[in-house]
Amino acid sequence: MKKKLAVGTFVFEQAETEASQSALYEKHIALTNKSHIASFAGYLMPLWYSSISDEHNAVRQAAGMFDCTHMGVLEVTGPQAEPFLNIISTNDVSKLEPGSAQYSYIIDAAGNVLDDIIVYRREKEKFMVVVNAANEPKIKAYIKGLLAGQVIIDADNPGLKLQYKPDVRDMRDTKSGKDCRVDIALQGPASVDVVLSLLKNQKDKDAIGNLKSFKFIETTIEGIDCIISRTGYTGAKVCFEFYVHPDKAGRIWDLILSSGKKFGVLPCGLGARDSLRIEAGLPLYGHELDGAFGISPFEAGYNWAVKLQKEFFIAKSAMQNRAQNYNTEVVRIEVAGEKGVRPVRQNDAIIGTGGTCIGWVLSCAKVADKQIALVYVDRDSIKEGVAIGVYYVARNSGQVQNGKKENVGKGERVNADITGKGLSRFARF
Repeated sequence: MKKKLAVGTFVFEQAETEASQSALYEKHIALTNKSHIASFAGYLMPLWYSSISDEHNAVRQAAGMFDCTHMGVLEVTGPQAEPFLNIISTNDVSKLEPGSAQYSYIIDAAGNVLDDIIVYRREKEKFMVVVNAANEPKIKAYIKGLLAGQVIIDADNPGLKLQYKPDVRDMRDTKSGKDCRVDIALQGPASVDVVLSLLKNQKDKDAIGNLKSFKFIETTIEGIDCIISRTGYTGAKVCFEFYVHPDKAGRIWDLILSSGKKFGVLPCGLGARDSLRIEAGLPLYGHELDGAFGISPFEAGYNWAVKLQKEFFIAKSAMQNRAQNYNTEVVRIEVAGEKGVRPVRQNDAIIGTGGTCIGWVLSCAKVADKQIALVYVDRDSIKEGVAIGVYYVARNSGQVQNGKKENVGKGERVNADITGKGLSRFARF
């Protein structure tokens, strides 16, 4: 018997398709072995070029460049664009000035996180919305359903319909012509020097030099239209993303690599992207957002991106309830990671000071001689600097036969296999 879905739940079934080549695929196979290319979110993407550790260190010490052309890019325009986005997302779009961006969420009326997004305001009535590649088909279907009046926007009033109907375009679709946009990320302290070296106009150079986080400019690089934003997914204090036409993405990629060589820029793959975001404490949809535990922005540590003071937005009622009642949270921890230490994996149990399970590992990455993990635990059960333990759950039948548990329940008493300590929720670089 199927579980009855809560009122307002958006149901979407992702169709199975073969992985496609990204806009930069030819650049990747020219730089790395095909064995380093894997399917990710429906695209063939590089896992690494040199090594994950080298690429991770390049971002922290110099700069690294990432293919993000698989990310979804939507354009929302017209006089109803702002109120539409303000209702379908949790942050306050009305506060955005042209040239500014904000982190936000799209959540259905039942309170299920559909994606975390970044909204860019290009003009008064022109917005760009960047969504995760894996969620792009779902978000496009959700918006289509909203515009057609087929999606519930208020669980307490299922008959309420969304009155705003802006124009929405897929900016990666070739039908968008010269307006198409895809994303290339350049992250790390040396990235500002690279960007400045690519710009010819002094006004643009001055703008980049003074650009604050979540701000952007629109300019050209060798005649190529380009949106350059101070955004990224690595935790780097200095970070940029380039939004360009897919046909021009390869040229921008080459220009960044060529100009960035003297600054230590390396092309980076998905492996470093994951280790960097884990080290920084940034969530990945399906792990630290939504996923098996239905993690909300409040548990993830992003309550500031949910503006409950707004008069109305989809999921406001569900988010008000979650804000008042959540008793678990995402925490960042550190354990040993030197050679010979067994890697911590998703679903390993977190053991509190009382010797019982208080939660589980969501993601983990090796960073230098440490392992940094994002874990889902009882609220306020782990403090910065306080010791915690990790129990390795069984990885195979042989370990089960030797007494290892395949899973550990909350409150269950087990002996930790390795100890570590709590960290601040987000890294301080």
